[in-house]
Amino acid sequence: MTGILVRSLSGFYDVDVDGREIRCRARGKFRYQKIKPLVGDWVELTLLGETEGVVDAVLPRRNAMDRPAVANMDQLVIIASGAIPVTDPFLIDRMTAIAEAKRCEPIVLFNKWDLQPVPQLLELYQRAGIRALACSAKTGEGLAELRQIIAGKISVFTGNSGVGKSSLLNALDTNCVIPTGEVSRRLGRGRHTTRHVELFRLPGDAMVADTPGFAAFDTQYPELLDPRSLAELFREFRPYLGECAFVDCAHVKEKGCRLLEALREGRISSSRHESYVRLYEQAKEHHIWEDK
Repeated sequence: MTGILVRSLSGFYDVDVDGREIRCRARGKFRYQKIKPLVGDWVELTLLGETEGVVDAVLPRRNAMDRPAVANMDQLVIIASGAIPVTDPFLIDRMTAIAEAKRCEPIVLFNKWDLQPVPQLLELYQRAGIRALACSAKTGEGLAELRQIIAGKISVFTGNSGVGKSSLLNALDTNCVIPTGEVSRRLGRGRHTTRHVELFRLPGDAMVADTPGFAAFDTQYPELLDPRSLAELFREFRPYLGECAFVDCAHVKEKGCRLLEALREGRISSSRHESYVRLYEQAKEHHIWEDK
């Protein structure tokens, strides 16, 4: 039989089979084949009892991420906040680029709108062609639209510690009772209340993965982007690509760059382009090191 892996803890894999959870171990062959089952994986399993089984095979994945460790995402919901902890826009841009690289839809959700609305950032991402919405787990603002967005899809909630990922899940489904933590005002960040990736089944045939939060300047993602194709991961850049004076244009400071011209004309936001340049320099340094 087949099911979807919803939880991985200490060598055990909890697999949802038509709404029933089966606790499984993986076959020994996975260790030798260096295959690690991930939350979101569709797997074949053999029952060993009413609630126990063994994972026989991991079915082909549509996509996968190492951090958070999850597979087969339809969309990456990047939860940000204008209140403490304030989310660095560069972090949002990095995650939207990773989502594009993984061929899943990026959604930018500004939580805690009741505490600190950030309309300029909301408009910035909407103008970039990315679905973005205002939300509040406390007041319920935006929850109806969020329910529509996640219905029938596998969504991954990710963002800084303390932005309210678990609080949003609790608000979306009262049957979810996920621990939430206070934000440290001294440090300006939240405590990691979510310790592992877990996939929750919500009303509307939605499945949502809650993931451990990360610090505002966490850069330890293994998804290293190729500098030659990085501009493609910024969807508002795409209409201008291929129109530059030089084929190998990096879109950083070159003469005859059509993208920089669009930037000067205000058709591309300066903050998004600044994030692109930072990512480009990071990716370029990595590839130079690899070449050596």
